[in-house]
Amino acid sequence: MGMFKEFFAWWGGNTWGTRLYIWRKMRFVGEDSFGNRYYEQRSGTGPVGKPRRFVTYTDGAEASKVPPEWHGWLHYTVDTPPTEEDYQAKPWQKPYQPNMTGTADAYRPDGSILTPASRPRGTGDYKAWRPE
Repeated sequence: MGMFKEFFAWWGGNTWGTRLYIWRKMRFVGEDSFGNRYYEQRSGTGPVGKPRRFVTYTDGAEASKVPPEWHGWLHYTVDTPPTEEDYQAKPWQKPYQPNMTGTADAYRPDGSILTPASRPRGTGDYKAWRPE
């Protein structure tokens, strides 16, 4: 089913056309812990005057699944790919968590109509504006 899906389904992100383009024009740079593969244009320049950089995702195109070290390289913030340097994550960086919007685990602040808790009562300190 994998090859059939790849042949007909463009929304998965990696089609045969993508594979052909990568084979002809790109060089493999590295792979991250999620299995995403990163490529760079072999010769010439892309639209921003630098070699084009490219990622193929293992489980559908989910841009938030690109780790910080690869994100910096993809967006030309860092010139050296993480495979060629000793990248150490900052202590404040959190591990990947998918976007939870639309799921039961989505963030719902106090006062939201979807929160199981009751809405806090008004404090009475609000005074409506009236034109004079």
